[in-house]
Amino acid sequence: MSLPTVTSRGRNLALLAALLGWMFDGMEMGLFPLVGKDALGEWLRDPSDPAKTKAEVDKWFGIVLACFLVGAATGGVLFGWIGDKIGRVRAMTVSILLYSLCSGLSAASQSPEQLAVLRVLGALGMGGEWALGVALVMELWPGASRALMAGLIGAFGNLGYLICACIAFGLSPNRTAPAEIQGWLTTIGMPTDWAAALTANNNWRLLMLVGALPALLTMVIRLFVPESEKWTHQKNAGRAAFWSERDLLGVLVGTSAAGGVIVLWAVKDLPLAVRIAGSLVGLVVVVLGYLYPARGYLARSGLSHESRSLTLRRMLLAAGLSGVPLLGTWAGLMWMYQWVGDLPGGKSPDARAWLQMSSAVGAAVGCLVGALLCAPLGRRPIYAALCVLSMIAMVAFYQQGRFYEGGKPPFDWVFVLFAGVLGMISAAFYGWLPLYLPELFPTAVRATGQGFGFNFGRIIAAAGNLQMVNLLAYFDKDYSRACAIVAGVYVVGLVLIAFAPETKGKPLPE
Repeated sequence: MSLPTVTSRGRNLALLAALLGWMFDGMEMGLFPLVGKDALGEWLRDPSDPAKTKAEVDKWFGIVLACFLVGAATGGVLFGWIGDKIGRVRAMTVSILLYSLCSGLSAASQSPEQLAVLRVLGALGMGGEWALGVALVMELWPGASRALMAGLIGAFGNLGYLICACIAFGLSPNRTAPAEIQGWLTTIGMPTDWAAALTANNNWRLLMLVGALPALLTMVIRLFVPESEKWTHQKNAGRAAFWSERDLLGVLVGTSAAGGVIVLWAVKDLPLAVRIAGSLVGLVVVVLGYLYPARGYLARSGLSHESRSLTLRRMLLAAGLSGVPLLGTWAGLMWMYQWVGDLPGGKSPDARAWLQMSSAVGAAVGCLVGALLCAPLGRRPIYAALCVLSMIAMVAFYQQGRFYEGGKPPFDWVFVLFAGVLGMISAAFYGWLPLYLPELFPTAVRATGQGFGFNFGRIIAAAGNLQMVNLLAYFDKDYSRACAIVAGVYVVGLVLIAFAPETKGKPLPE
């Protein structure tokens, strides 16, 4: 049976839709670091005890980030399964619609618990969109273009961070009075009390509402974007039929275990031994649960035992290679938005927006350069170099206070530029990963394999992120020392990449 050929126009439309999807992914991920402190402070503020307020805000900041990462991990596995079964385009449409609506609904949250639940649900779609978009673009575009495509994937994700920061910067009380924004909202017919609620506490609800915009993209995707020829060929060959809905019970079990780990660290006064033991058991259950759909598919596919084992091993390897930079980002770099408030001049409403703009621009450059260098130099050497450079950059960033009286660097242009350098180096992995992960898996399990690999790394990051409150407590709330310790995770990356195959110059596995 002959298949319709995807035209260059179709490939360009697929690339545009995927790049916009990743851009909105970046906006979604960038929202909470910007607004989290304001949102949580609204509910947790105790005017009589500022120290208690800060401790509670830090705790819930870590919990909500962990919930978001668990949701993204689950979404990567769930929507990867859906994309391998019903097609990349239809599944991507649903995933973008889900995270758009949940982000918009987050503006109506009335408690940390409600915000955490909505962040989980929105992250399901966000995690799924990453896996599906990468699979679609890499399958539609020629092999010689893969490095550039991977770099653009990472760059557009960080463009979303930049747009989010620019919106926050423009809406800052230093620039636009809340009364003025309320006036704009009421002129378009919004009730006065709604407008007042949206602009309270540095406009955090209004910013969350902006996250609903990607819903408009779903219409473009559904109407104009072609399906992957490679996937269609696999479907016509009957391979998509080997996916079974009952296997998703494993994902449900894995997600429940991940949620249980978060609860262990959120509940007060549990013995540390119980938390550690429960977390280790929970992570094992998460691994087995998230792998269950792929194991079921492989068992029914008729592949040899060797091929099945290789695919599962590569899924675990992909999870480790993804988990290292994700942990470095979410338990290291992302906490600079909390740290800046403790620095001289860092309480400015613009501080976090400036940091995010600088780190996003640096990260976009890093993603492009990191991916493009893989073509001449190879995948493994670039990953190893990024581990070494990221470790040096993160330690240097968080230890720069040693050169200032009082041990704290001022929030100034030097600090902002340094954040951009850290973003450029540590985020270059996000140009490397969309290039390398699709090269590990055959078409029939590509979305599931890379969805598990990249997004299970978020579970690792979530587990590490939950420990930040304890690490901060150990270092007496000193972000500079606690976050510098996190940089040690890049040593693990150097070990893992030694066992990874080199895929430079090879076609995508069929």
